[in-house]
Amino acid sequence: MNYLGHSLLSFGHKDILMGNMIGDHVKGRIALENYPPDIAKGVLLHRLIDQKTDLHPATGRAKLLFRADYGLYAGAIMDTLYDHFLANDPKYFADADALMAFSVATYSQIEENSAYFPPKFAAYFPYMKEQNWLYGYRSIKGMERSLNGLARRAQHMPPIEKAYEIFVANYYHINQCYYELIDDMVKFVKTELNN
Repeated sequence: MNYLGHSLLSFGHKDILMGNMIGDHVKGRIALENYPPDIAKGVLLHRLIDQKTDLHPATGRAKLLFRADYGLYAGAIMDTLYDHFLANDPKYFADADALMAFSVATYSQIEENSAYFPPKFAAYFPYMKEQNWLYGYRSIKGMERSLNGLARRAQHMPPIEKAYEIFVANYYHINQCYYELIDDMVKFVKTELNN
């Protein structure tokens, strides 16, 4: 799951959300000591979500579509694509307005913890908010922009155009993989947060 997935799986907890959003930028256990306990818990939760998503059988099947062209980047591509299906899942966002409201509230909660932004996150968060990345996952065109953003951040990724073509051509198959994943992830994260 990508930014929208990590946001949703924070279940409205501001500090967990912060850790969940910066998780890719906090390396190792020692770095966690620089954060309040709930933000550190969010970072650890981010890592668990990534691991559980990557190892899920549905993700394994979906990654096969991208493996030949993108190798290990197939996982990062799937994380991004899952957010599209989440953004359009009426179980979590009844309509476009609900997704917009969630996105605006999420950016506001993140900004409340701006003192804890790692440098890389601090550099791109203004663009995330201004361009409304969370809402952008909803449209096919938004997904093209998201994949291009992923390609810019991944130094050695092959040109991303083929991934977009694979996504469109296999839309319903990938959507089915998302549906197999999402309920498992919600149950898993709720259990982790209650421990």
